[in-house]
Amino acid sequence: MPLGHTVTLTASEMDTIFARLQPHFPSYLRKVEPGPYSGLRFTFAPFTGREEAPSRPQSFWDDPHPTYVPQSQNPVEHRLRRCAGQILEDLYDEAREQWRNAAYVADLKDIVRDTPDRWRAYEREAKALESAYAYLRTPEAAKEWPAALSRLVDAQDRTRTAAAAFDERAEEIARVHEKHLYADLGHVAALTQAGHPDAVNWPIVSADAYGSSYYSSFSTHVPLAEQVRRLIEQQDNHITKVGHLMGAAAV
Repeated sequence: MPLGHTVTLTASEMDTIFARLQPHFPSYLRKVEPGPYSGLRFTFAPFTGREEAPSRPQSFWDDPHPTYVPQSQNPVEHRLRRCAGQILEDLYDEAREQWRNAAYVADLKDIVRDTPDRWRAYEREAKALESAYAYLRTPEAAKEWPAALSRLVDAQDRTRTAAAAFDERAEEIARVHEKHLYADLGHVAALTQAGHPDAVNWPIVSADAYGSSYYSSFSTHVPLAEQVRRLIEQQDNHITKVGHLMGAAAV
């Protein structure tokens, strides 16, 4: 059968190779079958991500069969050993990739904890803030301007606090993303597999963005607390301008 793009093995050669490799196959290997592009497809038992990273066992290094033999010395053995080595390398490469994804998901399961609750708390406060700010534009607000402004300030404070609470978890999640940079899974896919499909809405930025004392006004990838700070600043500037105009009109 074919292997890779350049080598074609007979059924007899495959039998020989697999007989030699059998002692070095991992316990979590469930199936080997023909795959796309003339390669092989490996099926493993699901990884938890808490196992040791897959690697060739010591038995492989102690086995004389995989030892390199020059083609000029023994063409048949050279061919068999070259192909056997490639098969085992491909097997453990694929196992490590699946294990990395499982480890990524496992770490997220541990770190997310109450993030959904914190996000929902922020959404409630942000909605209340939006309502309090929108109320200032109504005729009713003019009749109780100081009280309406006081309620807005309270809503701003609650939203700021909720954003900071969410960012505490978001930073931890961002550091897990950073730790598993080389996993196949994307951030949202990993969080979805960890049981949080709603995470697609969570504003999580890069780990190094958290804890900064300065954010460029041109940067849009900032923590939630900084987004809220900018929003409140816009609101305060608008209210200040309205106050100045009201004062000028009364003169």
